[in-house]
Amino acid sequence: MAGRIPQEFIDHLLGRVDLVEVVEARVPLRKAGREYVACCPFHNEKTPSFTVSPAKQFYHCFGCGAHGNAIGFLLEYEHMDFVEAVEELAGSVGLPVPREAGVHAGPRDPDLYGILDQAAGAFRDALQNHSVGVRARDYLAGRGLDTTVIEAYGLGYAPPGWDHLLRGVGADEGRRRRLLDAGLAVAKDGGGAYDRFRDRVMFPIRDRRGRIIAFGGRVLGEGTPKYLNSPETPLFHKGRELYGLYETRHALRHLPRLLVVEGYLDVIALAQYGIRYAVATLGTATTAEHLDRMFRASAEVVFCFDGDRAGRQAAWRALETSLPVLRGGRQVGFLFLPEGEDPDTMVRKEGGEAFEMRIAQCVPLSRFLYEELERQADTTSVDGRARLVELARPLLARVPEGVFRDLLIEGFAERVRVEPGHLRRWIRDGRATDRPGYRRPRPAAVRTRSPIRHAVTLLLQRPALAAGAGDPGRFRELDRPGVALLVQLLELLQQHPHLNTAAVLERWRGTEEGGHLERLAALPLDVPEEGLEQELRDTLAFLAAEYGARERERRWAQLSLKRPSEWSEEERREARRLFPEGAPQGAEDG
Repeated sequence: MAGRIPQEFIDHLLGRVDLVEVVEARVPLRKAGREYVACCPFHNEKTPSFTVSPAKQFYHCFGCGAHGNAIGFLLEYEHMDFVEAVEELAGSVGLPVPREAGVHAGPRDPDLYGILDQAAGAFRDALQNHSVGVRARDYLAGRGLDTTVIEAYGLGYAPPGWDHLLRGVGADEGRRRRLLDAGLAVAKDGGGAYDRFRDRVMFPIRDRRGRIIAFGGRVLGEGTPKYLNSPETPLFHKGRELYGLYETRHALRHLPRLLVVEGYLDVIALAQYGIRYAVATLGTATTAEHLDRMFRASAEVVFCFDGDRAGRQAAWRALETSLPVLRGGRQVGFLFLPEGEDPDTMVRKEGGEAFEMRIAQCVPLSRFLYEELERQADTTSVDGRARLVELARPLLARVPEGVFRDLLIEGFAERVRVEPGHLRRWIRDGRATDRPGYRRPRPAAVRTRSPIRHAVTLLLQRPALAAGAGDPGRFRELDRPGVALLVQLLELLQQHPHLNTAAVLERWRGTEEGGHLERLAALPLDVPEEGLEQELRDTLAFLAAEYGARERERRWAQLSLKRPSEWSEEERREARRLFPEGAPQGAEDG
């Protein structure tokens, strides 16, 4: 089995490749000052907001928020996995990819992809088998599905019985073990195994590259559960994957929107009627990771639900998940179907054109938010309007700052008959400003320019500055948010002075801190290139002085536990060092 790719090689690789060349081979770039710009390849736009920085080896879209280094770009644009992206970049600069001996490369075992692909073939063969698949074919025909769409989505059939796959695909012990690891077989308590899927129409679930990673099965007859999904495996995580996303992107180069429905057959029926941009979550509520993937494909997402109470509750949960990601022109809408209908039944009744008209007339998130909250408050009274503000405040606070948030606030301000500025202040502060003991927080502009945040941003702008930053350990005890990350960053860059911004960010890939660093790397700096070194020196000096002042306060508090006359000679000398301009009254006594 191939071993892990050494971190040192990844650092070296990101220092060798040129992100501009990697991107320009796939997306036309135009020089704009020290950077390059283009229309973003991850969402539809007319005005370029996608920038590539040769100095940082980092790309960022100010529209959809996509950002990363050369590895990240291949992961998102080419839908590669991490190892494939590294191998692609290494090949482009003529570097062989080394491996560490005896260390497994990761959970994505290529043998699992192979066994899943073989299982999909067995299911398709069973569906086409004249006698074995007749019930499944009759069921699909009864749902109105034609051969073209069945083949496009790779549908199959798992026959009745406990060992159809185990006898066919799992012919030896190694393959049987892979069937268990892939979630296609279930181990018995007393030993042995049996097929997970039996007498079910099978729907292969693909990742962004089109590889089968799991299955969903719809039972024929009255068995339960009606729908059964593969369990979580090294390849399959329900909270990340979307059924139909690969087929959608394969069918349409530019997606007008994504329509989120609840079932496999909803996706397939809509596709048969020409609506090729439907996807489904896999038995879970929509997650932030789902939304991130959807907004990388299209700037507009429409959720489709039944119009009953359960459907509106599901829509509200989707709204709450969507609020923190609504930035840069992203849109969310809600389509409510008549009670008892789903997209499958509805599109068959009225056709694709009429259904698309429903989608076009969906309820915007803002209107759904207003209407749902106004159901809980009587806006004809002062008390009711105050209640509406309290309901809205925590929700509006979750929306990223920008035009959409400002317009939402203005809409609510009009409904509760207050000035938008007052509502913004209540949302920001979280409490009435005239409450006794209230202290106004620092303005947002001051908060975003905190010394630690500024120092990290400077280091990401030019990592070589860390060489002259002195001992990072002197900041370790400073009681400020983010100081641990600053110390780690300084230590890393002093130990590895050759790292560029892209390699630094790669060290924190997939972590919460990595997300913070990527956002800071995308920030513009109002500091000229020739002033960066002095700016960092001044910022670190400020932090060091602050630490020194706090240490003096802490030590003085300890000394103050005794009267000056009780101080030892050493404590008197320390007091004079702490207060060189004059020790406190009594420090010289005794």
